[in-house]
Amino acid sequence: MTPTVPPSAADDSVLTEIRGRAGHLTLNRPRALNALNHVMVRRIDDALTDWEHDPRVDTVVISGAGERGLCAGGDIRSIYEDARAGGSASADFWYDEYRLNARIARCPKPYVALMDGIVMGGGVGVSAHGSVRVATERSRIAMPETGIGFVPDVGGTYLLSRAPGELGTHLALTGAPVGAADARLCGLADSYVPSHRLPALLDDLAELPAEEAVARHSAEAPAGELAAQRHWIDACYAADTVEEIVGRLLDTGLAPAKDAAGTLLTKSPTSLKVTLAALRRARGLDSLERVLEQEYRVACAALTSPDLVEGIRAQVIDKDRDPRWSPRSLSDVSDADVARFFAPLGRRELGFAPDDTALAENGAQR
Repeated sequence: MTPTVPPSAADDSVLTEIRGRAGHLTLNRPRALNALNHVMVRRIDDALTDWEHDPRVDTVVISGAGERGLCAGGDIRSIYEDARAGGSASADFWYDEYRLNARIARCPKPYVALMDGIVMGGGVGVSAHGSVRVATERSRIAMPETGIGFVPDVGGTYLLSRAPGELGTHLALTGAPVGAADARLCGLADSYVPSHRLPALLDDLAELPAEEAVARHSAEAPAGELAAQRHWIDACYAADTVEEIVGRLLDTGLAPAKDAAGTLLTKSPTSLKVTLAALRRARGLDSLERVLEQEYRVACAALTSPDLVEGIRAQVIDKDRDPRWSPRSLSDVSDADVARFFAPLGRRELGFAPDDTALAENGAQR
């Protein structure tokens, strides 16, 4: 199960340290690619509480231990066990995780995210809402949830719904990873720093204002791919339904578009339709908080969907890469099937207060 007990002093899943003027958070589960659990979320939140009022700390920095990346997402093995058992630990975890995502967006001090290596799912949530987001040539940033029968969360539908044109729809539905240049184009990162310069950047963050330190080490990112593909991405993903999106992709005659269509047809049909609806709805919501509230409804509904358990089984537990989705085809997923994911939760709503929203909007300005 996802831990629901307060973190103990002996837990080292998140390391905290003050170096000069910077408070450092290091996600420290390298064998699990720093996957987030409930204890880690609470430790990050506790550190932010301490540092927001600590005059020694001018900047918050988050990075990941090991060589593979910042964070591969949430601990989906725990979510799998919880969903199979019909438990509530995952809903409790998401409740605190999504509130942390909003808190990061409104952090009153510069929040520097070193998005080196793999940054997926929950890893995006603890980094891409920060005010100073640094990518490297090793960055692989993605929201791959549709492949496990889930839907982009942690504020991912907020970020992707505001990407230029239909780039966010493409990334949300396919789960495709992007590098530094494309992450900047899509509004997921701000700066590019070569990975070999990160140690020197960390040294400068101890002495200099965050923006100045990052500027010292920034460079031109290697060319991305998405800008040159906007013509077919925008045209195809502007369709009103997933079925029409797939049809348009296949009709282009372009190899990358056909590959995207093939990718979509391997994903959970229900997840694809709910994701498209969530993105379209997110465009009409006026703050990160409102989108997180919507994502929490969707995530809780997903716990009772057969595709979440089946998707994690196929991709992570048994690794047969052969999920048996239910329903199996897009045409069998009805509007009512989609609508149930957005049903109000009553007393279980995430429920940000109005003043939280105002703070987040101010804190998220760049």
